[in-house]
Amino acid sequence: MAKVTPMVQQYLQIKEDYQDAFLFFRLGDFYEMFFEDALKASKELEITLTSRDGGGEERIPMCGVPYHSAPAYIEQLVEKGYKVAICEQTEDPKQAKGVVRREVVQLITPGTLMEGKGLIEKENNYISSITAFDGGIYGFVYNDLSTGETKATLIINGEEALLNEVSLTGAKEIIVGANFDKGIEKKIMERMPVTFSLEDDTDLPIDFHELFQEEVEEALKKTTARLFNYLKRTQKRSLDHLQPVKTYQLPNFMKIDYYSKRNLELTETIRAKGKKGSLLWLLDETMTAMGGRLLKQWIDRPLISEAEISSRLNMVEVLLEQYFERQELRENLKEVYDLERLAGRVAFGNVNGRDLVQLRKSLEKIPSIQSTVQMLAYPEAQQMAKRLDAIEDLTELLNHAIIENPPLSIKEGGIIQDGYHKDLDEYRDASRNGKNWIAQLEQQERARTGIKSLKIGYNRVFGYYIEVTRANLHLLNDDRDRYERKQTLTNAERFITPELKEKEALILQATEKSTELEYDLFLQIREKVKSYIPRLQKLAQTVSELDVLQCFATISEQRHYTKPSFTSERKLIIRDGRHPVVEKVMNAQEYVPNDCYMDAEKEMLLITGPNMSGKSTYMRQVALTSILAQIGCYVPASEAILPIFDQVFTRIGAADDLISGQSTFMVEMLEAKNAITNATKDSLILFDEIGRGTSTYDGMALAQAIIEYIHHRIGAKTLFSTHYHELTILDEDLPQLKNVHVSAVEQSGKVVFLHKIKDGAADKSYGIHVAELAELPKELINRANDILMQLENQSDEGKPAPKAKMTVREEYIQENDQLSFFSPPVESKAASKEKKIADELMKLNLLEMNPLQAMNALFELQKKLK
Repeated sequence: MAKVTPMVQQYLQIKEDYQDAFLFFRLGDFYEMFFEDALKASKELEITLTSRDGGGEERIPMCGVPYHSAPAYIEQLVEKGYKVAICEQTEDPKQAKGVVRREVVQLITPGTLMEGKGLIEKENNYISSITAFDGGIYGFVYNDLSTGETKATLIINGEEALLNEVSLTGAKEIIVGANFDKGIEKKIMERMPVTFSLEDDTDLPIDFHELFQEEVEEALKKTTARLFNYLKRTQKRSLDHLQPVKTYQLPNFMKIDYYSKRNLELTETIRAKGKKGSLLWLLDETMTAMGGRLLKQWIDRPLISEAEISSRLNMVEVLLEQYFERQELRENLKEVYDLERLAGRVAFGNVNGRDLVQLRKSLEKIPSIQSTVQMLAYPEAQQMAKRLDAIEDLTELLNHAIIENPPLSIKEGGIIQDGYHKDLDEYRDASRNGKNWIAQLEQQERARTGIKSLKIGYNRVFGYYIEVTRANLHLLNDDRDRYERKQTLTNAERFITPELKEKEALILQATEKSTELEYDLFLQIREKVKSYIPRLQKLAQTVSELDVLQCFATISEQRHYTKPSFTSERKLIIRDGRHPVVEKVMNAQEYVPNDCYMDAEKEMLLITGPNMSGKSTYMRQVALTSILAQIGCYVPASEAILPIFDQVFTRIGAADDLISGQSTFMVEMLEAKNAITNATKDSLILFDEIGRGTSTYDGMALAQAIIEYIHHRIGAKTLFSTHYHELTILDEDLPQLKNVHVSAVEQSGKVVFLHKIKDGAADKSYGIHVAELAELPKELINRANDILMQLENQSDEGKPAPKAKMTVREEYIQENDQLSFFSPPVESKAASKEKKIADELMKLNLLEMNPLQAMNALFELQKKLK
């Protein structure tokens, strides 16, 4: 644009530094946007697009929002992944020469939200930073600006490990250098919605040096510096609430990769992508927002240290046994507000009077919580009680300084208690006395003039005034010299008198000085509170930990969970195990519990049984039981003796990855590859229906090869469910593999799932029965039965089955009892014998037999089978 107005020129100069953000440019009572920002914002926010003269030949696009309602519009844009630069007037317009000076005072981004609906109470809002180094090493740091928490780790296992860690934190924004690998960016964005931002400065700012209280690798320091530089550059204010950087090592926690976390629905469901129906939803009996956030962190990172797990479990046991103390604790925790985020708001400078009242009320509950914890009969509880710092001097300050119900605004007075400051009390006294004088003057003027409707009012434009209706103006004849007309209305006249003018000056001066002093006093109090931030954050950590432990005790009591124990003997014993979420969802319906036994001689379970019978549920409940145990919670079983797993891998369910163009089978193979590449003998692997997404023989060959590889090379505890009944013969060659099946019975041509796990392989798949349950058309079901009968007859006539196109033994196919649904089965002698006995069983008229006759008949059939 060749020629523009000075204001537009100023806008363009500022916009140059914020090309990736909407620039909210303050003009009077509005934030305005111009050019491309205006075109885009008008669509995203559904606001009117207008235009204005910019100094050139053409008018420039413009849209705007009132400054008082701007937060809601900013939130809309940030929720969509955009950034918003807030540009304010930083000079008094009355003193400005030319264009008023303006500067960006804050850049609001998805990862730097400090308030609003986008900041979910029980969820962290992480912003992270990644720096790539040679050899597939990555520095990874993440921070929640609203709480000040910062964690850092060095990832040495390459790209996939980085992707897992990024997806685990669920960061809303990621800070990288200009040369960061675009391919990795794309993979991250395929997994989660995220905004990428650039920051090349990796020199640690001087004022952040104290946040490193331990020696860390230079790689981590550079990555953290990248993040802190970005925060400092964009937020342009105090970040005194940032906590010391905590480093962690990935091997210190159970690894649950991206696929497994999704498949097990730990924190959100696969279909709805919501909390309801997840393990987090089931467990969340926390009473505080910070406890809710810590619960999610514990679920994301189960422990592998038996000592740490036992410490949590023992505390849960004490809380479970001491019911009244636990209930009292829950009632007190309910009154504790979000100490972490309150501390953040204090440091950030956006705390108000009501926030400080919440802080005071929270601190007032700490002595009661401390007293309750001291009553718990466990040494660790006594240590925890000592860490519950009530910060009495801060409580006293807030109690003395802030009124009980302050207004939202901090600039209009009415926040500070009477008696807190001498000068403030004097101003208030003058203001209150002046107002009393005005009330008396109103009564005097009514009596003297005889005008009962005469009133004295006030507005910000005209100050104090005496208002007389037009109908009563004739009664002022004797006072015309004293009454000076100030404003004419439709039905009334407003006047001022010399006495009222004099008192007005005194009252307004006192009120103005009182309001200014209150604001200054509030800022002073905020600075005093800021000095307590480290103590507040330590208190918040203890309270949130206590909250999660009582949550575990509460849910364990409600759901009748039991305390697990751990063994190093490679045993896994779960008696009467249940799937915690399915059990809750079923409510009053009866959930069928199941046992699971594995040891050094039984490392793999090959699970067969009909679809919909509960194979996947059984597998998931074993994994969830282990995860619950390792986060320190009781488990849904009557007894649980478990190994400590270093990793959990799952391949459960089928889902196309449409975004990256990968089919169900490709996703399946990638998840399988991830497991067999990274699993150790101390891992838990769950594979459900591997090979189903390709042709029968290809799928069966892959399934067998995977089973053999895990059995021979890895030795991990493995639950492998399959619809390939041919694989059940593998127990003859693989000594650590055992067959189990989910039982079902056929009654009057209908299948009934018993949902009970039993030893041995399933006898048939009941595929057509399941289709019938799904209410496929009757004509289709009948045709399927006809085809199945034809296939069985072909087998009876000795027609050979197709030869396998895979590297499995020929007799493995030929001797199998039942082939896949999709290929003609070869009926072995054993199968033929079983069919004859089944026919005999069907011919029995049980209704005409007494119990003894029925038992004799069953005994004869059993002898034939043996």
